[in-house]
Amino acid sequence: MAKNIEDLERLTSSQDLEALKNRVLPRIAIRKDPQAKPYNDVTHHIMICCDTGCASSGSMAIVDSFKKELAARNMEKSVDIVVIGCHGFCEMGPLLVVYPDDYYYIRLRPDDTSEIIEETIINRRPVPKLLYHDRETLRPIVRYNEIGFYAKQNRILLANCGHINPEDVEEYIAYDGYKALAKALTQKDQTDDLLMEVKKSGLRGRGGGGFPTGRKWELCRQAPGETKYIICNADEGDPGAFMDRSLMEGDPHRLLEGMIIGGLIIGAQEGYIYVRAEYPTAVKRLKNAIAQAEAIGFLGENILGSDFNFQIHIKEGAGAFVCGEETALMRSIEGQRGMPTTRPPFPAISGLWGAPTNNNNVETWANIPGIILNGGDWFASYGTEKSKGTKVFALTGKIRNTGLAEVSMGMTMREIIYDIGGGIQNNKKFKAVQIGGPSGGCLPESMIDRPVDYDSLVEAGAMMGSGGLVVVDEDTCMVALAQFFLTFTRDESCGKCTPCREGTTRMLNILNNITKGKGKAGDIELLEELARNVKLSALCGLGQTSPNPILSTLNYFREEYKAHIYEKRCPAHHCVDLITYWIDPDRCIGCGACRKKCPVQAIDGSPKKPHTIDVGRCIKCGACFGACRKNQAIFKK
Repeated sequence: MAKNIEDLERLTSSQDLEALKNRVLPRIAIRKDPQAKPYNDVTHHIMICCDTGCASSGSMAIVDSFKKELAARNMEKSVDIVVIGCHGFCEMGPLLVVYPDDYYYIRLRPDDTSEIIEETIINRRPVPKLLYHDRETLRPIVRYNEIGFYAKQNRILLANCGHINPEDVEEYIAYDGYKALAKALTQKDQTDDLLMEVKKSGLRGRGGGGFPTGRKWELCRQAPGETKYIICNADEGDPGAFMDRSLMEGDPHRLLEGMIIGGLIIGAQEGYIYVRAEYPTAVKRLKNAIAQAEAIGFLGENILGSDFNFQIHIKEGAGAFVCGEETALMRSIEGQRGMPTTRPPFPAISGLWGAPTNNNNVETWANIPGIILNGGDWFASYGTEKSKGTKVFALTGKIRNTGLAEVSMGMTMREIIYDIGGGIQNNKKFKAVQIGGPSGGCLPESMIDRPVDYDSLVEAGAMMGSGGLVVVDEDTCMVALAQFFLTFTRDESCGKCTPCREGTTRMLNILNNITKGKGKAGDIELLEELARNVKLSALCGLGQTSPNPILSTLNYFREEYKAHIYEKRCPAHHCVDLITYWIDPDRCIGCGACRKKCPVQAIDGSPKKPHTIDVGRCIKCGACFGACRKNQAIFKK
């Protein structure tokens, strides 16, 4: 964190901002140039990821261990321990990078710190066992940008994450932070030109349907009314999604800068960040960033010596998924129950407290500084004709490299899953990918070479959503997957409108019956009818998109539904009620391993003679199947 932040002089111009940047640069020079001279006798920076993911794996204990080890060696003044945000490669956490040598260490434990200090800090050598090793060649890789996970990424939005201390505004400034704001304020009398840059960029909303951001801003800007608001929707509720959380934890000032610029262009003087309370680290760092921005003069009155005033408030939500819908979110900010309202009027005309309001998600706002600083054409040079820029995806599920990946729009699903994600765990066969969260759709293997952009995904029956990407393998039952997502949306329904409240419950009951072997003829047709009716008649976007997992799995995996209903069989051997375990007498050697593992004594047999399973007593727990992996005499059918 910046030392003596309260003593920093209030900035009055962009020239002062550049002076502050130049003052900070020597302090972080060794991160950019291995030949840089030590600053204040500091020879090394140890950058330790302490975002939510790495912290849950014990990174704070590693920080403490380093501090103790350095103090014991009287080295605490020559080595800076810098807490950073998400580096993206969550599968390998806790992570750290040691500068100036740029050594990248993975899966660390507190007892690794002594060796790192001895070898890397004192002797300037890497510790081979702590490096990432290439899966194919087993070659240790010293620097992170040589790892396949990063090689095909285009980290523009995530450029600072993992490289700066998110609790130090000076470090953000050293990486050109708030320079876009200073540029915008020099054109505050030509906000039409600034809006044109946003429109020229082709930026589309990164939180849902992909509405053009510039057009959305324009509608709010043109709406009558002296008081206007902007909102950052940080209520990230999709299962498996953590893009917004990582951005807020790793680079909070980028979000603030984008919102301040947005307020200037739209004509708003107040903004709200609606963030779920389950993100305590993000909330803490946002509050710290707001306090620092106010202390220096980026927030408050007469920002950077101009006559532009802007304030940002944080509203912590209780975690209701429906509050991700913008009208429900606004009701929650107002202190009401978070439930959607009918549209029109749209928020751009009548939103928060009846005033014109613009709502974008974290990723959308965070793209604004780059667009204003570098120009709309620069942003539009990435991506495809209709889907500009880059997109951050959260890779989860049965994929080897779970984590955050930022890629140019238009990259194929195959490149994302195999080149960046490292392929499927345990060398299983890729089956499908669920993209867009519970409101998205499942795409099969036949679409793995489809470009990932807004229009291509909608055409295939899915959607971009906020960027959650869940990979499933051959052992995944697609009926059960649809059941999982529908269970989530049913539980999270606010219950205000009948189609969503009753429709999701009715569809879920049918799916429950199918997975339990109680499906019957006509269930598929009834599911389709219910799904289409809910899609057409639900009040809000969340209700309207809740049937997407059902419709997409029925479209691409209809045979699995039929097998469950008509053959009482789960092709993926996942649905317990449709599984029968049996022992092949020609393979069984009577070792007794399965009998010992069975919790209900459902396996009979004498030593060295074929065993049998009593189907009546079997609870289908699968313990016998796991115990017999060596001889493979037990089968599921």
